[in-house]
Amino acid sequence: MIPSTLSRTFGGQVAAQCLVAATRTVGAEYQVHSLHGYFVAPGRSEEPTLYIVERIRDGRSFCSRQVKAVQHGKPIFIMQASFHVRTDEGPEHSDEMRRVVPPEEVVVNRDELPPVRKALFDEWREWDLRVVPEGDFEPNKYAASQQVVWFKSKAKLPDDETFHVCTLAYMSDMTLLSSALVPHRGEQYQEASLDHAMWFLRPFRADEWLLYDQVSPSAHAGRAITHGRIFNQAGELVAVVTQEGLTRKIVGDRPAVPLKGFEGN
Repeated sequence: MIPSTLSRTFGGQVAAQCLVAATRTVGAEYQVHSLHGYFVAPGRSEEPTLYIVERIRDGRSFCSRQVKAVQHGKPIFIMQASFHVRTDEGPEHSDEMRRVVPPEEVVVNRDELPPVRKALFDEWREWDLRVVPEGDFEPNKYAASQQVVWFKSKAKLPDDETFHVCTLAYMSDMTLLSSALVPHRGEQYQEASLDHAMWFLRPFRADEWLLYDQVSPSAHAGRAITHGRIFNQAGELVAVVTQEGLTRKIVGDRPAVPLKGFEGN
C-alpha cells in the first residue's frame, strides 16, 4: 500500500471504506442505491480507522445501515446507506450526456498544473484523470460554474459490481469541489469536503471511462455546493453526486495546502 502524502485523510477514502463495511452486512441480493455522509471531524491519514456498522432496518426490498468511521474513540465521518434488491419495475428515462471530446483526445500537461492540483494528481496516480479544457465540451449557459472530467481506474478491477460501486464512491470526491472555483482562478482557497451524497442508478465499470459532468450552483460565505452527474461512454447516466465543501479564502501567507480530506469543527 502506498502511503498518503496528505496530512488529512482523503474524504473519498473514508466514504468508500464506510460503504465497504456496510455492504458486508447485507445479503448478496441487495445493491446500494444511495449514501449520505457528513465529515464531522478531521481524520489523520497515518492513523488507523475503525468502522462501526449499525443495522437500521432489514426489509424485503430495502435495507438500511449507518456507519461511523472512528479514530481515537471519536467519529470523523458518519454515513447512512440504503440498499435495494432491484426487482421492482417502473418508468425509464435519463438525462443525455453533453457533447464532449473523447478522453483519448484530452492531453494532461502536468507542467501547466498549479502546485495544489499537481500534488493531488500525484496522490491519485493510480487513477486516470483528464480535466476537459473549456472549449472542448458543450457549455451549460445556465450554470454559474462548471467543469467536465473523464476518469477511470488505471488498473483492471475484479468483475464484482460492489467493488466498482465502492471504487466510484472513492473517485466521486476527486475534482468535484474544484468545480466551484473555475470562475475564481488566480485566487487561493482552502478546500475541504463537508458532506457527500450519492445515488447509484445503473451498473457500470470504474475501470472504463466515465464522464464526470460537474456544476456548482452557488458559493457563499466560505462554502460551495457542487453537483455531479456521472455517465459511461455510451452516454448512460450511472450515478449522481451532490457535495457541499469548504471554499475558504486564504488570507496572508498561509499556504494553499491540498487538504482534500475534511474540515470538521
